[in-house]
Amino acid sequence: MTDQPRQHHTAGVTTYMELYSIQPGIPFEHAFGELSVLLGCIRHLTCEAEMESDLIAGSSARILSAMAKALIYDMEIGMNRST
Repeated sequence: MTDQPRQHHTAGVTTYMELYSIQPGIPFEHAFGELSVLLGCIRHLTCEAEMESDLIAGSSARILSAMAKALIYDMEIGMNRST
């Protein structure tokens, strides 16, 4: 009997902005890396929007936030499926 941790993967059931969706079967290690990049971009754009009153940066941050939220939700579904 081995005590290896379970490999979690994205479920691939979540969509965002009605056109885009999360791909199924992406290992969480990779998905967390993508999520980290998204959150870094959101943080940068949010700061730009606040400091420069940049409406485009604010809109971009909202779009990327929807993408990050969809990824988190899909990862949660994937984790619950494999337990």
